[in-house]
Amino acid sequence: MCFALDAATKGFFRNYLVPGGDVHTLVPHVLWVQRKFNIQGAQGLLANFPLLVRQLLEALALVCRPVDGRVLRRASVCTPLKLARLRRLRSLRPGKRGRRPGSGRLDHWQAVRIRKLIIERMPDQLALPFYLWTRESVAQLIEREYGIKVSAWTVGRYLKAWGMSAQKPVRRAYERNDASIARCLNEDYPQIAKEAKQEKATIYWGDGMGLRSDHISGTSFALKEQTSVVRATGQRFGCNMISAITNRGALNFMVFEGKFRNATFIEFLKRMLKQAAHKIYLIIDGHPVHRSGAVRRFVADHAQRLRLVQQPGYCPELNPDELLNQDVKTNVLGKSRPTSKAEMIDGVRRHLHRRQMEPHVIRNLFKEKHVRYAA
Repeated sequence: MCFALDAATKGFFRNYLVPGGDVHTLVPHVLWVQRKFNIQGAQGLLANFPLLVRQLLEALALVCRPVDGRVLRRASVCTPLKLARLRRLRSLRPGKRGRRPGSGRLDHWQAVRIRKLIIERMPDQLALPFYLWTRESVAQLIEREYGIKVSAWTVGRYLKAWGMSAQKPVRRAYERNDASIARCLNEDYPQIAKEAKQEKATIYWGDGMGLRSDHISGTSFALKEQTSVVRATGQRFGCNMISAITNRGALNFMVFEGKFRNATFIEFLKRMLKQAAHKIYLIIDGHPVHRSGAVRRFVADHAQRLRLVQQPGYCPELNPDELLNQDVKTNVLGKSRPTSKAEMIDGVRRHLHRRQMEPHVIRNLFKEKHVRYAA
């Protein structure tokens, strides 16, 4: 069966129902409405516009015919019908195309500045009511800086194009002195390495930590929304350890009970001097024990064989021995659950003795990006 519409009727539908689309998909339904209600030409369609819109759109919604390349669904029919009843013909006139007022896209120089702010600052430093960078906080920053409103989806596309992804942030102390840390990496440590080479000394990085029986390390697979349960003793106990490593794979350690005091650290230094064939440069943090008078007097008495070097404060990521601490927690407390203090101490010592026999594992710790300077 052949269908045909006159030019005026085609123009009517092209202007008001499918702007810029193909009106031929509407031909069967338009002719059916014209025959049923005896409507002639474009003037008749205008005179019976509400009736036409209702009949035509309901017919299209029932059969889900594609209109302008898209499927017309029943939900898409309700709004045009309501507007047709309220505002008649004006309701279906095509509106102004483009973005809404107040919205838009960032220019290149604007995107560069926003990206720089995200990299160098946190939201609270820019007086935004957020603690971490999220899509919502970035959208609010863009609106505040340039008066441009963007959706969270658009912000996500910007962040992906800028080479960013959602990550768990690393904690850094406000007291951290970045200038002092940069000077240590670029000036102080190269000078220390040079002096150690001249004296044929060995550079050690030292640190201490405590272990507790209630520490849970690692993750475990379980059913969704059903968190796995780890059975362990209800008694709380722990032990402490102090260690020192070199970039050649050497490891010295001492496991002890009780608090970390001056006598404990001095005993550890004595053990290191007893085992060392050359002078020791020991790089440590600013723990009060490391700066105590008793330790300073001991180091002065053994100045020919021992030198303590203090790192800048609040930069544990620059100490390779911190990675050994994490290794002990992961493998000793993460793979077994000690039931007593003696069992915990025995497990720590066995693991560290194993690491002493694996110098390649210790050397690999220095490949981490923050401690690569010491490799």
